[in-house]
Amino acid sequence: MTNPTRVASAAELESVFQQELATDRWAAAETAFALAIQSRDAGDWDKSREWARQCLTLLAGFPSDTEGDVATKRVSVGGVLLPNYLHEGVLRDRFGDFD
Repeated sequence: MTNPTRVASAAELESVFQQELATDRWAAAETAFALAIQSRDAGDWDKSREWARQCLTLLAGFPSDTEGDVATKRVSVGGVLLPNYLHEGVLRDRFGDFD
């Protein structure tokens, strides 16, 4: 996706996610978060929670002791704004409990 002002489709973001999963798991977590937001905004709560769970699973593989550990590397993914920090608390706040 080369045009930063155009909002990516879910299919485009899912393709990016698959590529990132093999090369950059932190970027994949950010993309999973963007897909969760995009799905939620489209009214698909089940898919949104699936992507949020995927993001949470990926984040579990990273340290989270400092702000630097959980700081997002990008401002947005596919036109979806990311929070400044990405961790379990943010996911639970935006998508509810995963239990």
